[in-house]
Amino acid sequence: MLLGAGSYTVRVISETRTIDAGTAVYVPLMLHYLPTARTEISVNIPYINYNLDTATGSGLADMRITGKYQFYRKDGKAKTFRMDAKTVQTLPTGEKLELMDISMGTYSGYYGVVAGYESLKIGVTSEFGYNWMPDGTMDVLQFKAGVGLPLLEPQYPNNQLNLYFETATMWQTERDSYQLLYAQGIQYARKDVTFDLSYQLPVFQDINIGPEFRRSVFIGARYNF
Repeated sequence: MLLGAGSYTVRVISETRTIDAGTAVYVPLMLHYLPTARTEISVNIPYINYNLDTATGSGLADMRITGKYQFYRKDGKAKTFRMDAKTVQTLPTGEKLELMDISMGTYSGYYGVVAGYESLKIGVTSEFGYNWMPDGTMDVLQFKAGVGLPLLEPQYPNNQLNLYFETATMWQTERDSYQLLYAQGIQYARKDVTFDLSYQLPVFQDINIGPEFRRSVFIGARYNF
């Protein structure tokens, strides 16, 4: 969700991912800046520690630069609907570990559209996009959908506990591999600080090349200023 123009958000969200080939702990430091009320730019500087069948080590993972532009918004009484264009440029600063969205060691560009509806009773988001990897074989067509449910009455200063549910569908077009993942999370927001905890697992997957995904645990926090 875009905040006011000139605002910043600092975010850290760690992912502990387990696959058939081992485990990786991914900790990105993200800085988000809103030049205007409709635009957002963020930089992701990630650290990784990995213990895989093929390699063990730690260091810098693939850095990312993300841009968003809100091209549509309609507000109602205590509700809003918005649509954003989104791009993520992934730089090959990490090792070639075959860890999608973490460390591929290859440039990729993601281009998609994000839509979101928010009210006092529910939040619904969806995202559709394509990740293009010109020098690799992991082009991905993906769709995500999520629902957030507030458990407390709205109040000021902000004090809210939310449950959220998300599905992610990914088709690796060149490898003809498919994944359907589900994530269950909980979020607590107090004033300008937010804490997140979620667990992701596979519902169905058909992987022709590379290791299968088992689970991910996410722990994070962010601060708006």
